[in-house]
Amino acid sequence: MDSILKETRVRRVVIFSRDELKQYEMAQVYPGDERLRFFIGDVRDATRLQRAFDGVDIVVHAAALKQIPATEYNPIEAVHTNIQGAENVINAAIDRGVDRVIALSTDKASSPVNLYGATKLVSDKLFVAGNAYAASGRTRIAVVRYGNVIGSRGSVVPHFRKLADAGSLPITDPRMSRFWLTLRHGIAFICDNLARMRGGEIFVPKLPSMRIVDLARAIAPDAEIEIVGIRPGEKLHEEMISATDARHSLDMGDYYVIEPEMAWWPKGQLQGSPLPDGFAYSSDTNERWLSIEDLRKILQEP
Repeated sequence: MDSILKETRVRRVVIFSRDELKQYEMAQVYPGDERLRFFIGDVRDATRLQRAFDGVDIVVHAAALKQIPATEYNPIEAVHTNIQGAENVINAAIDRGVDRVIALSTDKASSPVNLYGATKLVSDKLFVAGNAYAASGRTRIAVVRYGNVIGSRGSVVPHFRKLADAGSLPITDPRMSRFWLTLRHGIAFICDNLARMRGGEIFVPKLPSMRIVDLARAIAPDAEIEIVGIRPGEKLHEEMISATDARHSLDMGDYYVIEPEMAWWPKGQLQGSPLPDGFAYSSDTNERWLSIEDLRKILQEP
């Protein structure tokens, strides 16, 4: 939010959320800033979205039910928020003439093995196809897909920090790996793609991988590691581009683009390099890895 309010000439920022506590806490951080507007609402409520999007030029869609155990136990709720909520956002954006929409996705949407990943895969496809629904209108929609964000709500970092003093950290499997990025990097990637999107792309950043066991050692080097086994619906390694998607993806230098396979997408408009046959962007075969020392430096960043 600092970068938006301090580094741009934005006239109005609408915070749309069902969590009134988070909105109250944000208002305390930016007291008196008249550009901020707080809307209580839920993406499940199509009528409320229509009101919230009135006069809005850009939408960043980050709402989701994302806790894997919770979505496995409450699958219909995940469908309502992650799929039907996506449909509501698309319709409201088109109806209200929003210029650009960026939807946040996840590595779990590639070759999904749990309900959360499956709902986000459907969501991604809805947002890509939303450009066809927009037709000749002004609205253009794209997706950004990335891995674990350090310190985000529900992530493993605050969980490990809470347990560090107990002298033991639970690890599902010592081989487990994940893609990793900072919140600052994630925000910058969203802003960059808002500027360059044409509508229909899934943007994937090139990220380093890390082993969960190395993260545990970076946070609590003296703690005992307890192997507890992989939870239901959890992958050993994550993937952001499958071998199938790679056939219509491009290497753009410091990021990849998964191009839509729709008839309305003009091939050759992006100046990137095709990916080699059989390529898959997976956390275990990644060329870039974070060491324990690298992780400690990142964890110290504000």
